Order: sequence, then C-alpha cells, then structure tokens
Amino acid sequence: METSTFSEDLRRYIAILWRWAWLVIIMVVLGGATAFIISKRTVPVYMATTRLLINEAPATKNTDYASVLASERLARTYSELLKTQPVLEEVISRLGLTRSERQLSKQIEVNLLRDTQLIDVSVEDIDPVLAADIANTVVAVFSEQNQMLQASRFATSKESLSTQLSQMNEQIETTTTAIQALGETPEDKAARDRLETVLAEYSKTYSSLLQSYESVRLAEASSISNVVQVETAFPSDIPIRPRTVRNTALGIVVGLLLGVGVVFLIDVLDDTLSPEDVNRQLGLPVLGVISRHQIENGAPVVKNQPRSPVAEAFRSLRTNIQFASVDKPLRTLLVTSPSPQDGKSTVAVNLGVSLAQSGYKVALVETDLRRPQVHKRLGLSNRDGISGMFVQSKIVLNGALRETSIDNLFALTSGALPPNPSELLGSEKMYEILNLIGERTDIMLLDSPPVMAVTDAAVLAPRVDGVLLVVKPGSTKLAACRQAIDQLQRVGANILGVVLNDVEMNRSRYHYYRGYYYTYYDNYYNDESETSPIEKDFVIKQ
Repeated sequence: METSTFSEDLRRYIAILWRWAWLVIIMVVLGGATAFIISKRTVPVYMATTRLLINEAPATKNTDYASVLASERLARTYSELLKTQPVLEEVISRLGLTRSERQLSKQIEVNLLRDTQLIDVSVEDIDPVLAADIANTVVAVFSEQNQMLQASRFATSKESLSTQLSQMNEQIETTTTAIQALGETPEDKAARDRLETVLAEYSKTYSSLLQSYESVRLAEASSISNVVQVETAFPSDIPIRPRTVRNTALGIVVGLLLGVGVVFLIDVLDDTLSPEDVNRQLGLPVLGVISRHQIENGAPVVKNQPRSPVAEAFRSLRTNIQFASVDKPLRTLLVTSPSPQDGKSTVAVNLGVSLAQSGYKVALVETDLRRPQVHKRLGLSNRDGISGMFVQSKIVLNGALRETSIDNLFALTSGALPPNPSELLGSEKMYEILNLIGERTDIMLLDSPPVMAVTDAAVLAPRVDGVLLVVKPGSTKLAACRQAIDQLQRVGANILGVVLNDVEMNRSRYHYYRGYYYTYYDNYYNDESETSPIEKDFVIKQ
C-alpha cells in the first residue's frame, strides 16, 4: 500500500513538473544567461604564486619533539610576517604602487603547506605581470628584512671585536716599524729585544681576538633562519575569476532549483481541482473526460463532429452512466456544476445528443431559469417553455416539449425568466411536469444552475435518479467542489460521479485519458454507425 502511494505521488510530481516544464526551462535559461552575462562583464582577475622553503638554522635542526614544535611555530610565524606592514611598505615603495598597505594585504594570500616547511605566497591582480612582480618582491623584501633582523643580535659583538682587531693591528704595525728602524748598537739591540717581546704579545692577542671574531660569525651563521624562493612567480594567461563555464553551470543549477521550487510552490498554493483530487479528495469516480474543443455557434460537437475524439468521449460518458446503476435504471439525470464556468450546459446538451443517437428517447429540460443555454445550443426559440407551464391550472405539455434537429431528442426550454426560480422548481407542479415528461420519454436530462450560485440544484437533486457533477480542472476550486457535494448529499442526492470538462489534453496529468480515447477512437470506431462497439449490445429501451 505504501509502495502504491509512493508511486502515485511520484507520478503526480512528475506530471506537475511536466506541466510546468516551460517555466522550469525559462528559469534555467535565465539563470544560465544571467551568470554568463555577469561573468563576461566582470573584470578578470589573475593569480601568481611563488613557493618558499624555510631555510632553518643548523643549530635548531634536532630530531626531538621540542625541535619539531619549534619548526612548526617558526613556519607559522613566517607565514604571518610575510604580510606585515614593513614588508608591504617596502613592496609598495619598490614597485611604485598607488594602493595602501591594507589594499595590498587583501591581494596577498599566504598558505602553509601542512606537514612541510613550504609556504605558498599567492597574489591576485587584474594585471598578471604585476601580480607576479608583487609575489616575487614580497619574498625578496621579507628575506632581506628577516636576515637583517636576526643579524642584529650579533652586530654589537662583531663591531667590538672588529674595533679591537683594528687597534691591535695598528699596534703590531707600529712595533714592527720601530724594530726595523733600530741599528746594531748595543742599545738598539736591547731595544729590539724588548720590542720583539712586545710584538709577540701583540700577535698573540690579535690571534685571540681573530679567533673570537670567527667564533661570533660562526654562531651567527648557525643560528639565523631564513626563507629561500624555490619557485618563482610567473604571469598567468588564465584568470582565476570569473570562471565563466563554472558560473554558467551554477547559474543553470540555481535556475533549475528555483524553477522546481516555484513549480511546487504554485502547486501547493493552487487549490484548483485535478483528476487525482476527484478520487483522493472527493471520493467520487470520474465518469468522463471531455477535452478542450472549439464550439461552433454553441452547437453540440457530437452532432457536428460525430467521428471526433471529443464525440467519442461523450459516448464513453454515456456508457459509464448506463453502467453506474444497473439494478435501477436511470430515468432522470440532473447535470450541474459547482461554479458557472465549468461548462455544465455543454455537457448536458452533448450527452443528450449522444443518448438520443444510441436509440433512447431523450428529453432535455432547461431548469436553469436564470441563465438558460439549452435553446441557444439547439437553435430553438425560447418564447414558450417550462416557466409558462407553472401558471397552468392543469399541467399539459401542449407543444412545449419540442422536437429538435436530432432524432429522438426533445427539448423543454426555459421560456420567460420568472422572478422566483427556486420556489417554482421546488413546487409540486415541477414534480408533475417531470412525471409528465417522464411518461413520454426514456431518459430525462435536467440542466440546472450551479450548486454554489443558487439553491436550484439542491431543490431538484432529491427528485432525480442521479446527479452528474461537471467540473473544469485547473479552474474549479477544490473547496467549491467539496461544498457542492456536501450540499447535494445533505438533501439526499445520488451523485453518480464527476465529469471533467474542458481538459487540456497536452498536459502530462491527462495524457493517460488522451491516449485512451484516441486509441479507442482510432481502433474501434465504426464509420457506418455513431454507436460505439461497447454499446451495440447494450442499448436498453425503457
């Protein structure tokens, strides 16, 4: 049961989408076209990327856990320092840019590759060459500033040792010059020995200072970390945005989703009747489906186009009505509708013609004494009719039930429109009129006003054998149908079923009915007879 319900719902949703496929297609086209146009009008932005390797100081290259954490922190620190104000200011100065540090910072994106010591620096700009220049300059400036910052820790020591080395070198040179200026006298020899001893001390001190200086330089070299550019940024020919193809595809998807959403929203808000609602919501059978057709001068299509699928649909309705009550033959039928625009007069007249063509003696009675249509559809005068019979002291037809151009079809028109139709239709004289007509005919069809408009149909419904409710899918409100059915059931009416009138067969939800009737017509219709094969052996004379 649940599977059946799911299948029905799925078919219903597919039918709804098929019905509104044009709207979905429009939304898809609009979504894709809008995204495409916007993408084409957007200024393209290019990206240049350079890759850096952190050249970690040798002194920190250990394998213990603390050293690993220090390396990770160093990589994250460098990632943040690459976009600091000093770096950005120097880049702007070198390249002569006219933008601020904040604007330049928004163009630069720094990404640290996980579990590596690699850093990607990406720059976006509308000029691909400038984007590459900015990326390369950022790396160069950061490398220089970082090296200078770390070297400043050893600058004082190096400067002090360098000064001492210079002074000691001067002392050595002065002492050496003095030794060379001495002669061979005993006094000079004594002075030379003294100066050579001093020179030896100076040389020893100089050697010690030089060793200290080299130790400082070695310590500097082993403790300074920096970055190395392993991939240079180059201008790109392909913009990173807008991505026209991707944006267009996304626009199509968004348009599709919006279209589907709008369709289902329309369906939720639409309270008009559908064929599925007749069975599921109203609990009534569908006795016939009449497709939309052109009415020429109001004439019945069953007479003018007897071999058309629409005429065959009315013959199928005739057969279904005959099967609707086998135990008790239907002698009087009331044709009504919830609202005026449902086409109940069209159904009543064509059904009457169809019944007459099958051999029944049919009386078509106009009981719509407010807006009569039967005389117009059959081309009759409306001078004399049922309204005149109410003023007779004794009810006699006296020619009021007139023959029509269709064999076996008789019509009783409305006549002059009375001021109190409901009272007349509910009177005992109306009952006498129906009995009198029923004695002379096999089947009597009453074309009554809409149920929701006036009470005429509710007054007549208890006096007939069955009621046909004509609705127009897509126009008739479901709430109006429910109220009409409730009103008829309260007075004890025998509602035989529903006739779907003026159906657009090109809609997916009606394809089943359309295919059925057209196949039936094409395969079984007999050119020599206007009676369908099903009814050849089912013509019942009362």
